[in-house]
Amino acid sequence: MLKRRTILQFHYGLMILPGFLWLVLFSIVPMYGIVMAFQNFNPGRGFFRSPWVGLQNFEYLFVLSDSKQVIINTLVIAVGKMVLNLIIPLFFALLLNEVGRAFFKKTVQTIVYLPHFISWVVLASVVLNIFGYQGVVNQIAGVFGIPPKVWITDASIFRNILIWTDVWKEFGYNAVIFLAALTGINPTLYEAASIDGAGRLRSTWHVTIPGIMSTVVVLGVLGLGNVLNAGFDQVYNMYNPMVYSTGDIIDTWVYRMGLVNLQFSLATAAGLLKSVVSFILIVSSYVMAYKFADYKVF
Repeated sequence: MLKRRTILQFHYGLMILPGFLWLVLFSIVPMYGIVMAFQNFNPGRGFFRSPWVGLQNFEYLFVLSDSKQVIINTLVIAVGKMVLNLIIPLFFALLLNEVGRAFFKKTVQTIVYLPHFISWVVLASVVLNIFGYQGVVNQIAGVFGIPPKVWITDASIFRNILIWTDVWKEFGYNAVIFLAALTGINPTLYEAASIDGAGRLRSTWHVTIPGIMSTVVVLGVLGLGNVLNAGFDQVYNMYNPMVYSTGDIIDTWVYRMGLVNLQFSLATAAGLLKSVVSFILIVSSYVMAYKFADYKVF
């Protein structure tokens, strides 16, 4: 029996070995590169011979004129996505839960769920065409006498385009979580509410929403850990120099500084600072999730 258990454990170890090697090679080993944040890194000299500058890159980072705007853009976009990706899926799940026809319910759920699986490389092209000069938006605006323009280059509305297109892509996926939580509500509570004279609206307010409130709290609190992740893939595939003032986020700024302008040390310092702050937020969010919703990972 002991020998069989040992063989099974060995097989399980072999099963997780590829994933473990992938983690080490692409997540652990590259962490050595953070030393560039404390150096004036020169690729020709490498890590060991590049001059050490201490915290100079971080000091320079805070005095840059565009660093403050980049942080503001990241927070506005990320918080907007976090809030709307919590409220709209919840509202949609409550409406879909009231649908009596199972076939129609499953069809709608599948349709709104599909965009989650499409990459932003594809969806960005669709969005750029919709808001382009000859796109659908200009055709509709022309009916009301609004002159055509390239909406995607308008810095004043670019954040809204980013936020609402992300909500459109993800709300179906997020609604599945709430629909799963709705199935856990005891049906006898609805029967008791009906006996007390409550209609559908009152039953939703006094039974449904309190029944899934713990799920709402958990998702909301855990979302704080991603407040500095405004979506690099989406922004990178949709933005342009004309909207840098409102659409440039930390990740895209690091990409341009590091890989385009070849300021490796400055980009590494910005990325490291973001990672440290994100780590603190993630730990804090799990503490808050345990305190307010009794949610624990381990």
